[in-house]
Amino acid sequence: QVQLVESGGGLVQAGGSLRLSCVASGRTFSIYAMSWFRQAPGKEREFVASITWSAGGTYYTNSVKGRFTISRDNAKNTVYLQMNSLKPEDTAVYYCAAGRRTGVRITDYDYWGQGTQVTVSS
Repeated sequence: QVQLVESGGGLVQAGGSLRLSCVASGRTFSIYAMSWFRQAPGKEREFVASITWSAGGTYYTNSVKGRFTISRDNAKNTVYLQMNSLKPEDTAVYYCAAGRRTGVRITDYDYWGQGTQVTVSS
């Protein structure tokens, strides 16, 4: 089993920045990739960004390219999501996910955190 704990969410004005963190514990050696998803009220959970654990390859959904950066610190078993130029439409609960393969679907990941709220005011 892998446990994931997110932190770093909060309230920010449009144009501002936040950095989310996700710490993994447990059988972390089984992780191939980690990702961030988000879910806005009344909407389905959607993919935001992913990173492979060893090579550090990254992938982003189009709406966040150039604004968000995913990174990892293997020594700390931590993945980050640096979010800049935030927009009101970025408001959502952000979830960290980990799995033995990479992808953009919810079913590609085996483990999930509890989520952290990000609210962007206009």
